[in-house]
Amino acid sequence: MLKELMVPIFENAFESARAAGDLSSEEKPTVVIETPPNEAFGDFSCNIAMTLARAERKAPLMIAEQIVRHFEAPEGFLKDVRIEKPGFINLYLDGDYLCAKLTEILSAPDDFGKNESGAGKSVHLEFVSANPTGPLHVGHGRGAALGDVLGRVLEASGFRVHREYYINDAGNQIETLAKSAYARYLQDVKGEDVPFPEDAYQGEYIREIVRSARFRDGVAALENEEALLSQAGVIARDLILEDIEKSLAGFRVRFDEWFSESSLFAENGNRVEEAVAELEANEKLYGKDGAKWLASSAYGDEKDRVVVRDDGRPTYLASDIAYHHLKYERGFDRYINIWGADHHGYLPRVRAAMEMLGHDPEKLDVLFVQFVSLRRGGEAVQMSTRSGEFEELSAVVDEVGVDAARFFFLMRSADTALEFDLDLAKEQSSENPVYYVQYAHARACSLFRQAEEGGEPIGGLDAPPPGVLVLDEEHQLMKNLLEWPDVVRTAAERLEPHHVTFGLIALAKQFHAYYNRNRILGQGEELTRARLCLAKCVQVVLKGGLDLLGVSAPEKM
Repeated sequence: MLKELMVPIFENAFESARAAGDLSSEEKPTVVIETPPNEAFGDFSCNIAMTLARAERKAPLMIAEQIVRHFEAPEGFLKDVRIEKPGFINLYLDGDYLCAKLTEILSAPDDFGKNESGAGKSVHLEFVSANPTGPLHVGHGRGAALGDVLGRVLEASGFRVHREYYINDAGNQIETLAKSAYARYLQDVKGEDVPFPEDAYQGEYIREIVRSARFRDGVAALENEEALLSQAGVIARDLILEDIEKSLAGFRVRFDEWFSESSLFAENGNRVEEAVAELEANEKLYGKDGAKWLASSAYGDEKDRVVVRDDGRPTYLASDIAYHHLKYERGFDRYINIWGADHHGYLPRVRAAMEMLGHDPEKLDVLFVQFVSLRRGGEAVQMSTRSGEFEELSAVVDEVGVDAARFFFLMRSADTALEFDLDLAKEQSSENPVYYVQYAHARACSLFRQAEEGGEPIGGLDAPPPGVLVLDEEHQLMKNLLEWPDVVRTAAERLEPHHVTFGLIALAKQFHAYYNRNRILGQGEELTRARLCLAKCVQVVLKGGLDLLGVSAPEKM
């Protein structure tokens, strides 16, 4: 919000300076507003003078002076403007202006932070999409939290978001699941001494599936090995998928659609065959060694890819091409996928295929989620999906709670590895970030309970009058509160929900420090109401931010 006000000030000053002959650059510079690391250098800073130095062939200090000379800011907005070497223009906001702007928070608390940067635009958001061959693990949990919160942030920025889970229920992994369930059924239920396939899924969950009444009843009447094997795969897949849906619902993650990969191979309309045929018609495929190859290297991929094997079976890439082709045909403005870091090489080939099919590849973005490591008791928790020893998402949620799990998964950018400290996530102390933020909200709420019990006049809180909130701490709190819409907008524009988490931690830190150093109640009606107004704004922003994260905002702790 505040930065949005400053950008046109610089743009208009540049245009005025150019019209007056003080500047001569033809190209309009990009205005970047930043927060100085030291509060002594102002509330905000701009380096526009340095970016213009080469074109203007002048010293940045001289350019900065010419720009500032043409400044026209809203009345009462700026207290001071200073130029610092080597050419920074530092802005000092007027405290009374900030006080007056608090009305925007108080008048519409449920909407503060929302923006219309994506108004009228639609987004197809696909995330998690784990194979229905085993329970969700913590890596899936990180992708689930990231996708869910990204959807919330995009919606808060005006986008219409469609959330989709792509069920990988076709291909080798489902055949392997069937073999795994069939072998365990023979061993554990029928009591037969048969070997367990080396490439099968090793986890204990396979044994739990075959021992269930639903599995045993579903295969009881089958004696033919082929039929029993097929049915074992179907039942195991369905049970695992139901468990995935239950885990995600308990993790406060929802989807608008669960799309089955197997539906792409429907007899009445095989989308995979249709996509392959369209690529052939466009002369984007060629034959080699009996297989069909996608000429993706001509479109930015590192090499060409097989889409149909020499035995006629389509590859995983063929399914992905058909699925994304269908996505594009649904007419969204943007497509966002969240994939694991091990799929990094897949994006160029999918984008290449989309371009071959006549779609705009730049509409497709992929966020790659790095791995999660767990620590308990100061030691790393060893995990291996191949051996079946991995930490299930549901187990982590049961141990630390939904709030802590979601918050911790969003404490780093998606492209950074995450170390999840299970012990820290359970602590009820200021060392635990989620507890720290929730406690700040509860603390603000407690002020109003205390005020009401003490007979303080708290009704009809409005923006504080001029000259009351004069402390530097109050100035910084007001500034950061009013920057909240910028935080949400940045998270949406950059597809980086962790900005919300960072913003909440910073605000909570400021408020705790302010609360500990300054009395709020019993300071006379004018000052008490002004400080309660500030606390109310903190409460509003913290609750709104926690809502975006899908984390509760308790009023008592």
